[in-house]
Amino acid sequence: MHRSKAVQESSPRFANRLKSFRIQKGLSQSELAARAGMTRQAVSSIESNLYLPATTVALRLASVLACRVEDLFSLVEAEDIIEGKLVGSLLREVAPPSPVRVKVSMVGQRTIVKPVTGLGELLSYAIPADGYVVKGHGRSSGDTVQVKLSRDRQAIEQEISVAGCDPAIFLAGEHLRRRKDQTTVVGWSMGSMAALRALQQGEVHVAGLHLFDPTTGESNLPFLRRALKRSGYEVVTFATWEEGFLVRPGNPKSIRAAADLAEPAVTLVNREEGAGARLLLDQRLRAAGIDPAQVRGYGHILPSHFEVARAVAEQQADVGVGIRSAAQLFGLDFVPLQAARYDLVVPKAYLKSHPTLANLFETISARPFRSEIEALGGYDTRETGKHQTL
Repeated sequence: MHRSKAVQESSPRFANRLKSFRIQKGLSQSELAARAGMTRQAVSSIESNLYLPATTVALRLASVLACRVEDLFSLVEAEDIIEGKLVGSLLREVAPPSPVRVKVSMVGQRTIVKPVTGLGELLSYAIPADGYVVKGHGRSSGDTVQVKLSRDRQAIEQEISVAGCDPAIFLAGEHLRRRKDQTTVVGWSMGSMAALRALQQGEVHVAGLHLFDPTTGESNLPFLRRALKRSGYEVVTFATWEEGFLVRPGNPKSIRAAADLAEPAVTLVNREEGAGARLLLDQRLRAAGIDPAQVRGYGHILPSHFEVARAVAEQQADVGVGIRSAAQLFGLDFVPLQAARYDLVVPKAYLKSHPTLANLFETISARPFRSEIEALGGYDTRETGKHQTL
């Protein structure tokens, strides 16, 4: 789908409140006309929007009605409505029906529309919408929908959409605005392979992934070489982080290695297939000779590092695989397993066509941003901003 034109261009229209003010003053059209020195037919034509009054006429009408000219007549921007491809399904209708809040991004030549609820329970309240789906149009993923924009179109064109599982991408957006412009960075939480698919399908500008290959000892590049046309993409390191077991304070179940997960008293919470944490878990289980069916809770899937950490903190599970910063945020203990590089993948074409995307990579390389994510815990930024060779 090519980037859609507005269904209705953002052009000014005329707001006319003459009739309302006349009635409030208890005047007929003839009485108003007589006091303003004009004909009744002229007043009727103005109230019917058949005649746009000259400045002198507008001033006389305002004087008679004891108000300002702009109280009677003003310019109002027309609704800016845009069409785009819906990614994710809209909520079911509720009674009474309410507008559906969405984010809109211009990805290449496509307009992508995603429900704000896809950002999660907290961010959907913290991130403002770009617009609202117009009632009566498609509601399933892949449908073309119409959106009434609530933000300036230029601001929406600068928005950067990132798929991945590192929540620090929102901090990158804050630092980008401080250094360069008013660009919004929106992070859609999903596992590494899902993020890569979203990038390949033209749904986001950038994909973040952390997939460690124990055969080569490399992060991400072996997977990307199999999945991508190498010449068309840039790979830039965001940070190296620690991955390991998230356990309750004091590690009451004494979980130190994958073999401990097979203990009957241990309950795991897992990530979806394709997530880097899931890949790490499966690699360690295979190395220990443990069938996933032996692990209690292996099928209990949660969508992010923070959700895994919350489940352990709330004692819904004893252990999950995640990053050290998530453990620190929820006051958990952390058993390190490996260091993995989190890389950002971006099509070179987007770097050329998007007005502010290149600024994001300059921002993450700067010392203020690197210092901030290092303070989160578990981040090593020595390679942040480095271009990796596919």
